[in-house]
Amino acid sequence: MNNHPLHRFHTITEYHRAAGLPKPAHPLVSLVHMDELNRPLYEGPFSLIYDFYSISLKKAKNTKYRYGQQASDFDEGVLFFMAPGQVFGVETDKGNVLHRPEGWMILIHPDFLWNTPLAKTIKQYEFFSYSVYEALYLSDKEETMLTTLAQNIEQEYHANIDRFSQNVIIAQLELMLTYSERFYQRQFITRKIASHEILAKLEDLLTRYFHSGELAQKGLPSVTYIAENLNISPGYLSSLLKSLTGQNTQQHLHNKLIELAKEKLTTTNLSVSEIAYELGFEHLQSFSKLFKTKTSVSPMEFRQSFN
Repeated sequence: MNNHPLHRFHTITEYHRAAGLPKPAHPLVSLVHMDELNRPLYEGPFSLIYDFYSISLKKAKNTKYRYGQQASDFDEGVLFFMAPGQVFGVETDKGNVLHRPEGWMILIHPDFLWNTPLAKTIKQYEFFSYSVYEALYLSDKEETMLTTLAQNIEQEYHANIDRFSQNVIIAQLELMLTYSERFYQRQFITRKIASHEILAKLEDLLTRYFHSGELAQKGLPSVTYIAENLNISPGYLSSLLKSLTGQNTQQHLHNKLIELAKEKLTTTNLSVSEIAYELGFEHLQSFSKLFKTKTSVSPMEFRQSFN
């Protein structure tokens, strides 16, 4: 844990504003050119959390990044991936200034993916997990391939938006993720997993619990239950999450729950009441209240927005 400034961005527009960039051409997807940042978000070491996905190709001298609890360097061009709510830290070597990075970054809000197959399959790519902490170092040919796909996405959302636009952008994203998976397999034939990574173990624990049917039977797991399964104290777990993500354990659980609720609302025909029951709510009103608090719309309004 560290005391570095923590910046959290809920929307892509919010990030653009903080970085001194023009308002994004599309509110849910954007390609950021790192050399166009008009002002730094930071002075010295800092940490970032996005409530959206990011795929980044960056280079920066004398700069290290921290993803989860693992550190790598920026001296070469590295490709890395962040899922919503994950922590990304940047720090300089002692005595050096923080250099403006080169490269690009694609930002994709989860709402752009809902009601598409990628909403489910994106979670199957292991490189969006804290467990895969190794940087992906690209050859010149690989970098060119992925940069071309990123430019295709940018060109599409800058064109006149029509009923094909989302499908075209999704197709480019899926191709980029498929190539990235191939490149990871090329680089890491025997991939090492950070077996003692607390954040990775927490995500694995919650994924198993949320998809085991226990939510309907027992409701959300308690902080004590989670801490015992991670072999740490509840207080340490809450302090760790608060330091790394700015949220306590209960807030982290609610965010995971709402993510699962959105998936069920857009990919199943279950009624809102049935979804509330599967997610462990005894009363529909409690589910609807939490969902609206987190998303500003009711579950039914969220579902109808994709029909």
